[in-house]
Order: sequence, then structure tokens, then C-alpha cells
Amino acid sequence: MKAENKIQQEIVKWFRENYYNKGVIFSVPNERKGGYMAMKDLLLTGLLSGVSDLIVIVKNKVMFVEVKNKTGRQSEKQKDFEKQVINLGFEYYLVRSLEDFKKNTRLNK
Repeated sequence: MKAENKIQQEIVKWFRENYYNKGVIFSVPNERKGGYMAMKDLLLTGLLSGVSDLIVIVKNKVMFVEVKNKTGRQSEKQKDFEKQVINLGFEYYLVRSLEDFKKNTRLNK
């Protein structure tokens, strides 16, 4: 089974090759690592548990993409973030492969 970080790398590589100058894709490192002070600094500067793995911006559209492998499940914080994003009128996708990303995000080239 392919690891989630490998799936995410494939998505980023494909997007950047196919949407150069047409969109932006990026991740927000959001892992809780380090001691208490490092954690406190991260929280104070905007660390938010549950944020999607990728943020995709194309003309007039912002999408939030959570990457999971075939057996991966969203945490409760990820589900809460998804609800917040959708309630604000943005698109949120849970994808399990590059093909899943291409099919479900309906990117406008």
C-alpha cells in the first residue's frame, strides 16, 4: 500500500507540471513535534489541528485536499475542519490517489 506522503508528492508534482502559471498548490506543515515551548510557539503562530494536507488555488476557486491511503481515516479534528471549510463555501476533498485527485477536484485548465 502506498504511503500518504507518496500520494501527496505525486499530486503536487502532477499539479505543478500541468498547472504552471495557472494555479498554486501547497501544504501547511501542521505536525505536533517538539517540546513544550516549540509547541506553544507553533500554536501562537497559527498551528491548527485538522487542517487539510494541501491547499489548491486556481482561478476563482480555493480547494482544501486531505490525502489518505486506502485505509486511512480522518481524525475528528480533520472532520471538524472539513465542516468549517464547507460551511464557509469552499471545496474540500478527501482523496486516496492521484487519479482520485484528478477526477474529484474538477480543475479548470
